[in-house]
Amino acid sequence: MDWISKLERKFGRYAIPNLMTYIIVLYGAGFVLNMINPMFYSAYLSLDARAILHGQIWRIATFIIDPPSDSLLWIFFALSLYYFIGRQLEYAWGAFRFNLYFFSGMFFHVIAALFIYLVTGLSIPMGSHYLNMSLFFVFAALFPDVQFMLYMIIPVKVKWLALLDGVYFLWAVIQAILPAYGGDPLYGILYKANAVAAIVSIFNFLLFFMGSRNLKPYAPKQMKRKHEFKRNVRQAQRGTGAYAGGAKHRCAVCGRTELDDPSLEFRYCSKCKGNYEYCQDHLFTHEHVK
Repeated sequence: MDWISKLERKFGRYAIPNLMTYIIVLYGAGFVLNMINPMFYSAYLSLDARAILHGQIWRIATFIIDPPSDSLLWIFFALSLYYFIGRQLEYAWGAFRFNLYFFSGMFFHVIAALFIYLVTGLSIPMGSHYLNMSLFFVFAALFPDVQFMLYMIIPVKVKWLALLDGVYFLWAVIQAILPAYGGDPLYGILYKANAVAAIVSIFNFLLFFMGSRNLKPYAPKQMKRKHEFKRNVRQAQRGTGAYAGGAKHRCAVCGRTELDDPSLEFRYCSKCKGNYEYCQDHLFTHEHVK
């Protein structure tokens, strides 16, 4: 069992369902706020390490409302795209894994900003732009052959768009190495901020994929069984489901639940037809239901 599955068993019940819906609402609010007062975000909400260490700890969370576009035309396109990608990732992975990916990306941004400030004294303003774009990497890794209509007329597979996305990330890092435009130190700081945000977003992507052995999207049959199981759990919690007493898992062979032994681990069998779950002792020894 990979480390993400272990975390999901312990903390999965705390996951926020439909997380991308709330994120999109926050982006919309950030866009409206920028229209009303363009300086408010940078002055009070942005990821400013110096301000965080001086007590403005809300910035750890509020920096995420930075909208993906300042254009009224493009904001609808961007929000629609991110909503689609976020919902598909949550449906493929489940709420916990999608929550973990997004919030770990935020965490790495905060840690990077604080580390750079403590080492160099520079408070680099990092937004959520590259974190959002890393979602596209995830989507392309899971669904490489899905086609998007570029400019509404040109069909392009996601895997090729992800390559362009990678070039964009690479250019952000290269810009931080090159001399600042016009020698202006402000541009140098902005380039470095972009580079750090790009690097930590890629690091989050690699950590999430390479650190787990099973991050492929669930097959439709697995998703169906998973939704059926959740429905049974809700019924059981009301005292009317298959798992009376409030148990969430039950082995189809021995009938044991997590209430009998909290150390038991349960898994679905992909070869069995139907909604069958087995404990660790019977997962590989049971007869498959056809």
